[in-house]
Amino acid sequence: MPYKITHGSGNEKLLQQGQFVKLNVEYKLKSKDTTLSSTYGVIPVYFPIDTARLGKYTFTEIIMKCRKGDKIEFSLSVDTLVSMKVLQLNEVFKSKDIILGKAEILDVFTDVKLVDADYKKEQDKEKAKEIGIIAAYLAKNKITAVQSPEGVFVVTKEAGDAANRIDSSKIASVYYKGYTLKGEVFDSNIKPNDPSAKPYDVKVGTGSVIPGWDIGLKYFGKGGKGVLYIPAMLAYGPQANGVIKAYDNLAFDIEIQDVTAAPKANTIAPPPPPMQK
Repeated sequence: MPYKITHGSGNEKLLQQGQFVKLNVEYKLKSKDTTLSSTYGVIPVYFPIDTARLGKYTFTEIIMKCRKGDKIEFSLSVDTLVSMKVLQLNEVFKSKDIILGKAEILDVFTDVKLVDADYKKEQDKEKAKEIGIIAAYLAKNKITAVQSPEGVFVVTKEAGDAANRIDSSKIASVYYKGYTLKGEVFDSNIKPNDPSAKPYDVKVGTGSVIPGWDIGLKYFGKGGKGVLYIPAMLAYGPQANGVIKAYDNLAFDIEIQDVTAAPKANTIAPPPPPMQK
């Protein structure tokens, strides 16, 4: 694997077995100058240094030559990755193409508790940035919304039945349309011309949906209508899927068709004690 290491200005020691590394990493397709993935500007990557599991034909194979503050440039052959069964040739990855990568070692930790604390700070920083982006979007478009303590913005068009509000003991039957802040729709069960379209049942507060839904739905009752603007960290975070890019903030038009009590969990009686002989 061709690579180049540019050492930082400090007098840091070489990375050691058992340490934890915090770094940014990016991959681009050379032929199209297309970014495949990148952590620059979002949450960095953290991983433990284990010399038995550093992998081959990836920047981690040279990580032991690096120090805190170093930058790495490297290139990967698509054909080699295909031969290793890491990739398959398709409309994105073509034969003879090259993936250009870069990485920057931001910090080094000796204790997993320090890693967890630093990661939490990065999460909070990312969510604060996303909340700011949504707030600016709403202000620009003159949209009035209420911000939840967690950072979900709720636009209430109709609050719904105050006597039958959504909470963690309820199932909400929801019609919705999900889209990015660019207006790209990625999912919807609102189909006016389809009589077979059904609402999506959500057992609120159980983690069966993204956190932004569990938070935002509680602002409505049966018959409620509105919009939820959800920071990426309360949606899909770094996970990309089709229209949804990594760290995309999302919006959902919602209509609450019904709110019902969640069924109680079945209780099973304990077996009888064994017979005495």
